[in-house]
Amino acid sequence: MAYMSATTRLALAAILCTAATAPAVAKTHYAAARSAAHATSAPIGGATDKIGATPVPPGPPPVPDSPTGDKSTPIPPTLPDMTAYVLMDATTGAILAEAAPHLKLPPASLTKLMTAHLVYQALHNGGLKMDQIVPVSAEAWHQQGSTMFIDTTSTVTVDQLLHGLIIDSGNDAAVALAEQVAGSTDAFVQMMNKTAAQLGLTDTNYTNVTGLPDPALRTSAMDVALLSRAILQDEPEFLNISKEQSYTFNGITQASWNPVLKVDPTVDGLKTGLTNESGHCIDATALRGGMRMIAVVTGGPTWAESTAAVETLFSYGQRFFTDATLATPGQPIATLQSDALEAGAVPVGAAQSLVLTLPMDAVKGVTSSITYNANLVPGVTKGEVLGSVSYSAGGKIIATVPVVALADAPAASFMTKLKARLRKML
Repeated sequence: MAYMSATTRLALAAILCTAATAPAVAKTHYAAARSAAHATSAPIGGATDKIGATPVPPGPPPVPDSPTGDKSTPIPPTLPDMTAYVLMDATTGAILAEAAPHLKLPPASLTKLMTAHLVYQALHNGGLKMDQIVPVSAEAWHQQGSTMFIDTTSTVTVDQLLHGLIIDSGNDAAVALAEQVAGSTDAFVQMMNKTAAQLGLTDTNYTNVTGLPDPALRTSAMDVALLSRAILQDEPEFLNISKEQSYTFNGITQASWNPVLKVDPTVDGLKTGLTNESGHCIDATALRGGMRMIAVVTGGPTWAESTAAVETLFSYGQRFFTDATLATPGQPIATLQSDALEAGAVPVGAAQSLVLTLPMDAVKGVTSSITYNANLVPGVTKGEVLGSVSYSAGGKIIATVPVVALADAPAASFMTKLKARLRKML
């Protein structure tokens, strides 16, 4: 069984893309892979097989900001070797730190996040099955750049292709899956852009399913974070694959492209991208102390520096922010007193869960205020909206949710009303 590092397989991919030209000799690829896996590789020219460092971003570093922070929150780190970054709370969507978040950049293989998202949607909708065999076209077989080494004679399932897509960053896997879902890569790209618009990815335009360089292929750190959050919410099983540090297909083991997995056990995804134009891009997610974060860094000159940038962002988020559960449905937060009710009172609670990402120093200062606006004369039924509760921090309202009755409360009878009036007169 051959083991292939990222460096080795980049050199190998360049060799293989000029190798056999007909399906009949496709299986010689695997013999070449086994012999090349232990070879020493040197950088090869071209946009998709850069092994060494990429240029340091020119000009001044992007200015960091923390939209969620308060006046006591330290300024986020300056990461001069990155072109842009975003640190997002995956649960709430709060932006903990950002620098040039909407700068339009080449996404490289971060493009495959959307490819995977649409494949998982097809699985959830019943259009695909994990154990379904997928035919491999000549177009998929002849893909350049990183591959999982499939050919037109391969027997490969959707599950295997997803592993090859997410772990190996296989361009061949991306094309095979796209063709299976949409019939052609062109139709699949249309689906990608439609979904991007639905998700509000305003900085993104897809032109292919792999991320191979194209002047019109662009995204931003913010859009990558938003897409990653959608994947975590809709397809959390993505992490079952992205957390793996290697994948073996047909006797060839390839290491995950995600370097953060090797240094941080709290990280379990998501994806990386690298071309000469994009630099070393990492989209990572970590679960620390019950708080899941998404960190996106772009343009790093090396994997080591991009990994260090991701770790710096996660440490900043963990140290200065927390997810505070302010309201839970079904839990009483107050009692509404009223002579219009037979029992004279009814317990109330928030109609929905409320979790907010707040600066650490702001949590203890959160206050709440309830406003009632319901007509209680006819009585109250359980779940009926009676008003709203507002939560404030630092003198500003940070969230408002409806308040509902937690029990039935019939209208007061004539005798009950009479007794209440007498009590007030005495």
